[in-house]
Amino acid sequence: MQVEVNATIAASPDQIWPVLIDVERWHEWTPSIISIKRLEPGRFGLGDTARIRQPKLPEMIWRVTDFQAQRGFVWEAKSWGVLTVGEHWITPHPTGAELLLQIRQSGRFVPIFAPWISRLTRHYMELEAQGLKRRCEHATAVKSSTMSS
Repeated sequence: MQVEVNATIAASPDQIWPVLIDVERWHEWTPSIISIKRLEPGRFGLGDTARIRQPKLPEMIWRVTDFQAQRGFVWEAKSWGVLTVGEHWITPHPTGAELLLQIRQSGRFVPIFAPWISRLTRHYMELEAQGLKRRCEHATAVKSSTMSS
């Protein structure tokens, strides 16, 4: 199973990146997250793990498996015989940046749960994309208005 969501954000990648990697604050801008607790101190990066609680889903531990500063990251979690890989990428766009969110799931139980979980996954990813867009565009608007005052 694979689900992909894109959004154009009217903010630069440099403005989006710090919000994206501040994972413990995601619950502030997306209702798809109840909480994220990082399990290592310091800067978020390759090899880090986080405990994530989401509505209607079991709590899972995610590990960062690819980290490209200012561009994006990949993390994965294993639960009930299913491997879930989540990707978060930012690329420059003429009006700001393009966000790509992708979830891939594999494992023997995926075909059984795919119809239900794919709808929920798409919904959560759309909430995440729209929440990040609102958060970053609001911050950009506030910064612009204070600079012009």
